[in-house]
Amino acid sequence: MTSRPLLPHAPFVAVAGLSARMLAQSAARAGLRVAALDIFGDRDTREASELWFDIGGGPLSIDGLQLAAALERIARLPGLIGWIDGSGLEPFVAQLCGMPGLPRFIGNPVEASAAVREPRRFFALLDALDIPHPPVAFAPPATPQGWLVKRADGCGGTHIEPATARGDPRVPAQAYFQRRRNGRSLSALFIAARGRSRVVGFAEQLTCEMGNLPFVHAGSIGPIDLPPIVTQRVSAAIAALCARTGLTGLNSCDFLLDGDAFDLLEINTRPSSTMTLYETASPHAWPRGLLACHIEACRYGRLPAAPTSAAAPWRAGQQVLFAPHPFAVSQSFSDACLHDPRCRDVPMPGVRIEAGDPVCTLLVRAASVDAVRPALDAQRALVVQRIETCHETDHALIPCHT
Repeated sequence: MTSRPLLPHAPFVAVAGLSARMLAQSAARAGLRVAALDIFGDRDTREASELWFDIGGGPLSIDGLQLAAALERIARLPGLIGWIDGSGLEPFVAQLCGMPGLPRFIGNPVEASAAVREPRRFFALLDALDIPHPPVAFAPPATPQGWLVKRADGCGGTHIEPATARGDPRVPAQAYFQRRRNGRSLSALFIAARGRSRVVGFAEQLTCEMGNLPFVHAGSIGPIDLPPIVTQRVSAAIAALCARTGLTGLNSCDFLLDGDAFDLLEINTRPSSTMTLYETASPHAWPRGLLACHIEACRYGRLPAAPTSAAAPWRAGQQVLFAPHPFAVSQSFSDACLHDPRCRDVPMPGVRIEAGDPVCTLLVRAASVDAVRPALDAQRALVVQRIETCHETDHALIPCHT
């Protein structure tokens, strides 16, 4: 655990995930004091937080016992309003919500989350609501070609693999099979409360292939404009799901778009990383940040008012930079990234990063969607150059959870 001097009077909120940086920065923007729980302890996470707890359990994983122990300690903070989940906590939230002595959870009711995260219930619900989705199966297909196998408790694309011929007909827990479909990989960020919903915007998902994983999340671009008929259909599908399930707070909907036809893939029942896009592209539309809207929806059942700004929004893009080769983070590299407004998730000096591990997240703002990709490419080249020219000379290596 690390800490900073406490700010007086403001209430505390705890944020937890594989990386808590995005949630910590949004909470700090809302004027809240932050306790962050994650596996990286990046510099900008710690700068936005007054307390940081390490909950790492191995390579890119969370230790459930450390998570529960950290939340138990945080429960004693003065003025704590509760804790919020981020990416990577999908296997833990339901159990934590039932444990005594932990802070109040600010997010979806357990039953609402189960209605869209348990595959058999979710796809039956989509059928009942006449919402299109790719064909699914709960037993290995006779011909695996063209099928994917997914784990419902996974995240970030690391839970998606091509289906293979299996001699064992048993399916792992929380796994299901889904027919692979063509289309653009998109997402909609929305806020829900008391059976109602408001779509914040749409984004394009960036993915990359890593080993046997074809769809690892690597970033996003948005907000993007979609044909009005698509916007209406996807928004109607989200509204129907929220009315039926009671989803609450910030959530995201992943879907494929092929022409004007969409296939809904899954609902992520937590604040999505795409919220950074909207806070970056239109900061005046969300002056207190989107996490404040999440808290308002969860605690008081309030949806945010539609942004009043008539100005055309900027566009934003974020992309994970994966290490081209192993290196130790030097003080100069860490400092340069920390003071670069286009870098997020800045590693601490001395951390050892292996080839293929995430180094940092690139974040750019541009006047058009077409200008975002070149800006990301330029920023990537700049940070890779820093990796090649900054060498660790005066810091002992810090064990890295990646």
